[in-house]
Amino acid sequence: MNIEIETDPLQRDMDILSQGIIDYNQSEIPDLEANEAEVKFFVFAKNDTGQIIGGIRAACFWNTLHLELLWMSEECRGSGIGKRLISSAENFAIANACEQALVETTSWQAKPFYEKNGYELIATLNNRPKGHSSHYLTKKLVRQN
Repeated sequence: MNIEIETDPLQRDMDILSQGIIDYNQSEIPDLEANEAEVKFFVFAKNDTGQIIGGIRAACFWNTLHLELLWMSEECRGSGIGKRLISSAENFAIANACEQALVETTSWQAKPFYEKNGYELIATLNNRPKGHSSHYLTKKLVRQN
């Protein structure tokens, strides 16, 4: 047997791994949502001229909203736009059968913002990245207006 590390593997080799875990997951949980059912989406905040001033990159899968990235321009922070973006993403996720949300943020980013919006800390990984921490937060999703 050979163990190999590749940084640019063949597509068919990547597909073998992906299909392997899909098959295993289906054997354990037959009604598990397929990976292909993942819904990737973005929520944008734009100013009057159409310039993006903030937004979210997210995905819905396994009944969970995965908040992958949230960014706000400096001049918009603290204005309530972030709360509106989160609310929009959560409502979209609820409409796509999500029951909970999950986000990772770092010690210099937005942990207090997420907590203020109802997210609860479930884990902290210290020294990631070096000298800082990564925080993992979750929230039960309930439609809000």
